[in-house]
Amino acid sequence: MSESRRDWSRLEVEAVVADYFDMLAQELAGQAYNKSLHRRNLLQKLRDRSEGSVELKHQNISAILVELGQPWIIGYKPMRNYQGALLREVMTRLVADTDLERIVNAAIERPAIVPAAPDFQDVLVPAPVVDQASANRQPEYQPRSLGVKRNYLEQECRNRSLGRAGEQFVVAYERHRLHQLGVRKLADRVEHVAVSKGDGLGFDVHSFEVNGRDKLIEVKTTAFGKEAPFYVTRHELETSRHCRDVYHLYRVFEFRRGPRMFWLSGAIDRQCILDPQTYVARFG
Repeated sequence: MSESRRDWSRLEVEAVVADYFDMLAQELAGQAYNKSLHRRNLLQKLRDRSEGSVELKHQNISAILVELGQPWIIGYKPMRNYQGALLREVMTRLVADTDLERIVNAAIERPAIVPAAPDFQDVLVPAPVVDQASANRQPEYQPRSLGVKRNYLEQECRNRSLGRAGEQFVVAYERHRLHQLGVRKLADRVEHVAVSKGDGLGFDVHSFEVNGRDKLIEVKTTAFGKEAPFYVTRHELETSRHCRDVYHLYRVFEFRRGPRMFWLSGAIDRQCILDPQTYVARFG
């Protein structure tokens, strides 16, 4: 039987998950590690697996962690279509690994600082492409047999220091962009309205197009990778619909490593797959 069709045994799954979590803990703690060395050592514990198959399993683990709202190794782009045994082992490890929980908490809650002299030359990247198959499928709630302790992506979105730093980064970018385009008077008018007017507007930055047209920007910032889901309030969604001709969502990612970003224009629900997860319960 070929390697691609041979299921991974329980011991193999345990080994690859343990190796991934070891690298993840080091990355979150800010320690250097060697992926190639990890992979070579891991291969000695597996049954005639290739480096490519190990790489794919690491990407599968990233996909599981993203779906569970957990941090993942940025260098392993999430890939779905994973086996059930891998999901169960990842969830078991998340529940049991108190050391990782401590490291993740420290990483999530760490204050953020805007780079003093940001290099905006290569900061923009293409936005992710929406998976049309997922977009056309109604999301279904599937309860897990094991309780993961905390949604860290949700916790990160409440890190006001990180959020403010991302907004300040976008303000600096917009001023730089307009200066480069030769419209300095517009650049000087870029306003961080989340600070000057409050958080209730449905956007964070008031900027301009080169022709003077308004540009309303909502900023979502993460220390994790480009694929990280983010949270949108009902007010932000409605603002994006009402002001769709001038509304932009800037997604700033990998903020602590070196911020990069992409943007989405128009109504948020036309650009992303929205999955309602929280409800307000009331009586009448």
